[in-house]
Amino acid sequence: MKKKTLYNKVDKELLKKKLEQEGVHRTTLSFYQYAHIKNPKEFRDHFYLILDEVDVLGRIYVSAEGVNGQISVPTPNLEVFRKTMDSVDFLEGIRLNIAIEDDGKSFIKLKIKVRNKIVADGLDDESFDVTKKGVHLTADKFNEITEDPDTIVIDMRNHYESEVGKFKMALTPDVETFREALPVVEDMLADKKDKNIVMYCTGGIRCEKASAYYKHKGFENVYQLEGGIIEYARQVEKLGLENKFIGKNFVFDERLGERISDEIISKCHQCGKACDDHTNCANEACHILFIQCADCATEYEATCSVKCKDFNKLEQEEKDKLKPKMEFNGTKFGKGRYKAHNQETDLDIKG
Repeated sequence: MKKKTLYNKVDKELLKKKLEQEGVHRTTLSFYQYAHIKNPKEFRDHFYLILDEVDVLGRIYVSAEGVNGQISVPTPNLEVFRKTMDSVDFLEGIRLNIAIEDDGKSFIKLKIKVRNKIVADGLDDESFDVTKKGVHLTADKFNEITEDPDTIVIDMRNHYESEVGKFKMALTPDVETFREALPVVEDMLADKKDKNIVMYCTGGIRCEKASAYYKHKGFENVYQLEGGIIEYARQVEKLGLENKFIGKNFVFDERLGERISDEIISKCHQCGKACDDHTNCANEACHILFIQCADCATEYEATCSVKCKDFNKLEQEEKDKLKPKMEFNGTKFGKGRYKAHNQETDLDIKG
């Protein structure tokens, strides 16, 4: 009997075409769970097999501390998928964060990777108890506590996420990674340890670890938004609550964002027009993440600069020859740091 493949190595374009022709609606969702996994590699292979059986697509990280996944499931398979998750002891009854805006094309294949941690945080987990986390807040309790003048709301996401959407009253650290955010936020709140500290992120996983860390650091009243922005938006709509989130919720899949409110709080990085549509530069040698309006997408042919636009028109052989000698926005700036101040019209070649 042929051993089942535990990795999908089909060409990306073929996978996209297959998804478009699938003809079945998919539901995008996310989940996480901290747990003690003795053999992450063995669990990873088992998890791949059982999820592949119900045609799950997406990206999942497995480590000794648990699992973290963003996936899509054929909607008719949702009940079977829930039973599949329940078959894993520590995932039984797990909360699934269902996407707000969903075209069903968020992922094109299933990838499950073993990592040292399910979220890179740079923390020494042996130095504090990760189970002593902050108080979880439902949407109504979040709205209530944020009316208190002694409450400070902290966005635990990266700057390119909060750039397009955030809670109205939130402090938004100018960071590129969660690892970077932890000490920055600690410094910001150093003299506010007696205040109500309310944290939020996309689906809750970053706050789960951060809340335990800050309690260990001496913060007295630590809270986190249960289920993150995704669950908040769902509860607000269901219960008819005031929506305190403005703009888009950035997501780490093909959609790159889901609208939570009508406000547009960011601008196109190329022309400055109101816009909150993230994209990756179409020049694969650059691939920088940035905000681009429809007009600039047409003018620059979905690239971030004239240099990238011109480079994309070259034959592949010429691209391969020039690529090692060239510097693009994606090789010079971090995620979302590009602000359209590098619009060369020639293909500069480094010495």
